Amino acid sequence: MAQQQKIRKAVFPVAGLGTRFLPATKAVPKEMLTVVDKPVIQYVVDEAAEAGIEHFVFVTGRGKGVIEDYFDIQYELEQMLRERNKNAELTLLAGLLPKAGTASFTRQQVPLGLGHAVWCARDIVGNEPFAVLLPDMIMSADKGCLKGMVDLYAQTGGNVLAVQECDPEQAHKYGIVGVGEAVGEGFKITQMVEKPAKGTAPSNLYINGRYILQPEIFKILETQERGAGNEIQLTDGMLALANSQEFAAYPFKGDTFDCGAKDGFILANLAFALQRADIRPAIEGPMKALIASLK
Repeated sequence: MAQQQKIRKAVFPVAGLGTRFLPATKAVPKEMLTVVDKPVIQYVVDEAAEAGIEHFVFVTGRGKGVIEDYFDIQYELEQMLRERNKNAELTLLAGLLPKAGTASFTRQQVPLGLGHAVWCARDIVGNEPFAVLLPDMIMSADKGCLKGMVDLYAQTGGNVLAVQECDPEQAHKYGIVGVGEAVGEGFKITQMVEKPAKGTAPSNLYINGRYILQPEIFKILETQERGAGNEIQLTDGMLALANSQEFAAYPFKGDTFDCGAKDGFILANLAFALQRADIRPAIEGPMKALIASLK
């Protein structure tokens, strides 16, 4: 197979209102809530960078200007750190800053769904394959989820979705894929079903919020009718694209935390804190004692 066009750009839909985290999200975008000591969005951007992404496209909405400020130089803060010889902190901030010209921001003026948010990035992405990373979903594994997808894409081309196992009894809550022949570290997708009725799911593998898509999706989304929730759904667009292009799945083996939900956000904080050698010794004992006291 000929070498595939490199995945250079990633789209981050960050226009959501975060109503499940009210009242906190009255003042702080949900993507800027911190897991341990980094905003949720930073974990997702780090995953994209690990996979070789060169251009980060943020689809924002009203009240999300702080995200753009976060990915910019803060002169006053850096000057203060220099004056206080906080060199470790300066190095940390420099490592998180995208290179000049590699971060773009576009606005989704009306919240018309994930498909519409992706379509809003069309002119920045252009005519090349691209990744989409849902910012609510942060992941933990030795090999980043998107990195595994990019490796699989180099073998398959086309479109690649990350999938993960769920309890079969919960499959009706997710977008589920059908399993075809094996290819590389993944398999070909035979069907995609959004929230199948109980007992009808083709597998227990759900789409976990990571996508590699061909640019033809934009033309489909441009004229797509509204679906569930009266919104333009990305899944509907992918189903239409699947009529002419192949989809493959990368089975992600790590842990995924839905930081758009309170339980997932709390679990992410606990999991990432326990991975930190500078934090775990101080919290492991008190956590066990707290759990024991609640029995």
